[in-house]
Parts: sequence; structure tokens; C-alpha cells
Amino acid sequence: MNDAGDRVPPAQVADTHAGAVPGQQGADRNPVDQKPADQKAAEQKLTGQKLTGQKLTGQKLNFALVCVFIDMLGVGLIVPVLPALVGEFVGSREQQAMWYGILGAVFGLMQFLCMPALGAVSDRIGRRPVLLYSMGGMALNFLVTAWAPNLAWLLVGRVIGGMSSASMSVASAYASDVSTPENRANSFGKIGAAFGMGFIAGPMLGGLLGGVNLHLPFYVAAGLSAANLLYGWFFLPESLPVERRAPFALHRLNPLGGLFRLAARREIRGLVVVFVLVTFAQIMLHTTWVLYTTFRFGWSTTQNGISLFCVGVASVVVQAGLLGLFMKRFGEVRLSLLGLCSGALTYLLYGLATHGWMMYVLILCNVFAFAAGPALQGILSKATPPTEQGELMGSLQSISGVAVAVMPLAGGWLLGEVSHLPPADWRIGATFFVSAAMQALAIFVAWRWFRDHHRPV
Repeated sequence: MNDAGDRVPPAQVADTHAGAVPGQQGADRNPVDQKPADQKAAEQKLTGQKLTGQKLTGQKLNFALVCVFIDMLGVGLIVPVLPALVGEFVGSREQQAMWYGILGAVFGLMQFLCMPALGAVSDRIGRRPVLLYSMGGMALNFLVTAWAPNLAWLLVGRVIGGMSSASMSVASAYASDVSTPENRANSFGKIGAAFGMGFIAGPMLGGLLGGVNLHLPFYVAAGLSAANLLYGWFFLPESLPVERRAPFALHRLNPLGGLFRLAARREIRGLVVVFVLVTFAQIMLHTTWVLYTTFRFGWSTTQNGISLFCVGVASVVVQAGLLGLFMKRFGEVRLSLLGLCSGALTYLLYGLATHGWMMYVLILCNVFAFAAGPALQGILSKATPPTEQGELMGSLQSISGVAVAVMPLAGGWLLGEVSHLPPADWRIGATFFVSAAMQALAIFVAWRWFRDHHRPV
């Protein structure tokens, strides 16, 4: 650049940066003067790359959310009608409660045996193949259950369902793959919201279809699972890059191995205990809900479908709409404790309710409980290496499998013991009182863990 260009008066500096100085050629511009433009271009490029990455991440997560929604829609269809279907093969309330518990226990046992292995396999070969396997298995499960001429075939259907029920754990690992550590709790909340949305439409539709024919919801659920398989086959991308896949090891197939490894990690052991207590409490409540409301309030399959519809609405409103706000306002630690306290109180009041309308009020008041799970999962996920996210989610799901194997039996037995009592007797709510007690213990354990690990409450 010439001397005149080096001595541009202050009033002309802006024009110089724009290349407007008379006689200055674009190729001769002072590199010092051009630096802001270079920086701006670099920043724009980085911003564009970041936005593109966020867009791709959002698209991948949306694919997984659609798969979870359709899967849970199919599962939700059968919830209001399965107890009534069992009732077709037995002659008393006690037997109905017992066999309903047995079916749930068989499903949970197979889930417990298979979920850690499926989670570990997804860490090795990717999430997509395992999700597709799950969708196909659930379609077969619903078909067998719809066709079942006796209790033995109902058991076969539950075995198939438990062996292929991997969508939630693998979808959670999928969400972890495509999310940053800071956004994982929100991603888990979206997975929970997709789950809840399935329960918005599923139980309502299942209750209506069950009013026509008890077998019809199972055929519809089978069709939805088959459609989900086709959707996943053509549209679901893989989330786990090859370089992040874990080597395959036989010990990871042990259903107890993942639980032992979780228990051996002292830094998260307390939170694992909290997760166990919360899961057992929720499974006790969920697996006895329909029979409890039938015995207590005389609800039909349609009425139970409506109540579960309301549970789904509350879950989606919180996990898809309010979770981010709650996380910013309270943080993961306080939100976890607040949700646990809300759940314990609500479970107790469920068991004491004397009129059906009270259940709806309590569902709507229990908003914080729907946020506790994603918050706890987020804390656990942050403490786990990226190559072990699938195993972590599989192990957490295996805890659910143990709960589903144990709590339906315990709940069915306990509900059968009080089923002869008049509907107004407070003891009819025994299963809900047990859930409240476990939730209360979880509050104490969580508070101790947060205090000992210097997490501000």
C-alpha cells in the first residue's frame, strides 16, 4: 500500500476498512485493516457449522422420538384392557389379580435378563439394529396376545414382549449419543415426553377399542409396531459413530453384571439406590392402577383409559414443555428432590382417595414428579463415559425389569388380599401406601448423597 494509504485520516478509517480509499486496490489492502472482516467470516463459518450440527442433532433425536412415541402408543393401547382380558380366563377377583401379576412378572423377568445384553450390543454394533429388533419383537408379542386362547399363550406373548422391550433404554442411549452433556437431561425429558404422548393416545384409544372387543386393541398395537419397524428401517439414522463403539465382551451380557458394575461405582452408588427405590415405587403403582381403580371406584376400561390419558398429558406438558424451565429455575439436584417429594405425597393421597375425581386432581398436581426421572438420569449420564452410555441405560432398564418382575407379583398379591374389602375401606389403597413409603426412603437417600458429594441443595 502507498504512503497515502498508510496515513489515512481518522475520518476515513471506516471507508478504508470497506476498501473505499481512492486509488486502493483490493489486492493491496492492509492485512491489519482487513482482520475484522476475516474474523467476522471465520465467526460466521463457525456459527454456521454449529447451527448445522445442532440441526442434524435435532433431526436424529426427532427420528428416535417418533419411534418411541409409536412404540409407546402400541403399549398404551393394551394397558386398560389386559386386566379384563385376564379376567376372561379366571373366575374371581383374587385370581385375576394374581394372574395379572404373574404376567407382569414374566415380562419383567425376561426384560431383566435381556436388557443389559441388548444395551451392550447397541454399544458394539450401534443403536439402530437393536431398535429395529425391538420393534419387530413387540409386533409379534401383540399378535400372540391378541390370538391367545388361554393363559398359557398369554404367558408366551409376555415372554416375547420382555425379550424385545428395548426401545426405552436404547432410545435413551441414542439421545445421549446425539446430545451434549449439558443438554442430556432435556433430551431424556424429550424421550420421556414421547413416552407420555404414547400414553396420551394409547390408553384412551385402547379403552374405546376394548369397549368393542377386548382383543381389538392388541391387533391395532401389532399394526402400529409393524409400522414403526418400517419407519425405523427407512428413516432412522445411526447415532453411534464407529470410533465410539465399545469392544464386545461376554461379561457385559450378564444381566447382573451391569448392576454389579453400577453398585461398584461408589461415586454414583447412592443415586443408583434412589433410582431403584423410585422405579420399584412407580412399577408398584402403575401395575396395580387399573385393578385398584376398578375395585375402589368401579371404573370401566374406558374410564381407566381416560385416567391414563390424563397421566400422559401431564407427563408431556412437564417433560416436553416445562422441564427446561424447571431445570433453569431449580437445577438438577433440587428438581430431583422436589420431584421425589411430590411423588411421595401424591402416592399416599392416591391410596386415600374416596372419589374418582380426586385421582384426576392429584394427577394434575403431581407435575414435579414427572421431572425427577430425567433429572436423575442426567446426573447419572454425566458421570458415565461415552462408550458406556448404552450399558448404563441398559442397566437402568434392567432395574426396571427387576421391578416389573417383582412388583406386579407383590402388588397383585397385596391387592388380592384386600380385594374382598368394601370399596370405601382405606386398606384398598395398600399398594399405593407401599409406593409412597419407598418414595419417601428415596428422598432420604438422595438428600444424603447430594450432601456427601457436596452438591448444593
